Amino acid sequence: MLTYTGSGPYCYANSLAMMLGPASPGAGVIETLTGSPFGMQLVGGSQPFFDPYGWDPELGLDAAVELLGWSCERSHGGTAEEALERLRAAGPALVGPVDMALLSYTPGGGGDHYVVVLAVEGDTVVLHDPHGHPFATLPATDFLAAWRAESVEYLDTSYVMRTGFVRVRDTSVEWALRDCLPAAVRWLEGRDDLPAPPGTLGGAAAALRLAEQVEGGLAGQARGMLVHFGVRVGVRRLADAATCLAGLGLSEPAAAAWEQARVLGALQHPLVTGDDEAVAAGLRRLAPGYDKLRSALG
Repeated sequence: MLTYTGSGPYCYANSLAMMLGPASPGAGVIETLTGSPFGMQLVGGSQPFFDPYGWDPELGLDAAVELLGWSCERSHGGTAEEALERLRAAGPALVGPVDMALLSYTPGGGGDHYVVVLAVEGDTVVLHDPHGHPFATLPATDFLAAWRAESVEYLDTSYVMRTGFVRVRDTSVEWALRDCLPAAVRWLEGRDDLPAPPGTLGGAAAALRLAEQVEGGLAGQARGMLVHFGVRVGVRRLADAATCLAGLGLSEPAAAAWEQARVLGALQHPLVTGDDEAVAAGLRRLAPGYDKLRSALG
């Protein structure tokens, strides 16, 4: 098992690692602790994401912070002026979700995103954007428009930030990972205690329905999301989970996660080249792997 090292869309994991500083584990560990590798969902029956049914980054961040033995203050809402003053007074802050398409220093891109704001200097926001932009700057008005996050469907508020990170419990990376396994099993089983848009499918059902949609002609927006984001982040999540599970000596679930990563990663080329027959076949190979991973973990 050769662990992947390289770039990838791990915005909230990298942002949390920055906030925790030298005490932080690697982003791959954080991503595994969020629960994101353990499932797939087809939101509203049409938007594919390689994370569990009902899961979102806000749930994942809270889980990772707690599992690592930290606490923080999450604040949100208010007017734009109030939010900017909160940010100005906070010092470094994990901010998001924001609307990536409205970050005016970014050449393209879209969707929800997380950054670390270093300071508000006059009318300028200075931040570390883990998508390859350290010490980025932009006018506060532009940042506030992005931070309003009106296009982020899973968020019911605006101007969310996390500050005041404090260690409240000593734990090791190994025990944090072991402590996350029951939640991983619940994600793979399919939780029914979280809201999801009507028509949303999870796990094998999501993969099989997406295969049917590919064969019927996948909409351009869904294909673009898979090509530019979905497969990339989904494969890395599974590969990092496999590495974490192997490090715990859990060879069977590690192998199951590794195989899921290989199957999903093989979809990138046919998605880009338009080989829909290969994409559909790959999704059908992917579908039973979620139950296999759940059984191995259970």
